Amino acid sequence: MFDLARSGATADLAAQVAAGLPANLTNEKGDTLLILAAYHNHPDTVAALLEHGAEPDRANDRGQTALGAAVFRQNAETVRALLAAGASPHAGGPSAVETAAFFGLPEMTALLDGGAGQAPPRDA
Repeated sequence: MFDLARSGATADLAAQVAAGLPANLTNEKGDTLLILAAYHNHPDTVAALLEHGAEPDRANDRGQTALGAAVFRQNAETVRALLAAGASPHAGGPSAVETAAFFGLPEMTALLDGGAGQAPPRDA
């Protein structure tokens, strides 16, 4: 299933999730299907997983989120989809906001600023 997320096999993966595969399935590193699809630049797969209930802010064992992965990969379409699904630019560690700042990604920062109506976590 993780290979389907990495390769962007949207129809196959969506069919598996519709048949009962958990949308938030994680591998041994805590990577969700959503994180893998976002990191490997598959916005259609990201959208399908979100439609099937994948949690947009779920972090892997290193604190990385799908939004942080999409920002790192500079995939504006995926960033927009995740923000529309309620992903917080401040979730995870490093957060998407921190990732954009660290790598000097002004286009990503602008997208995140548009979705920054959410308050940062209390411990930030």
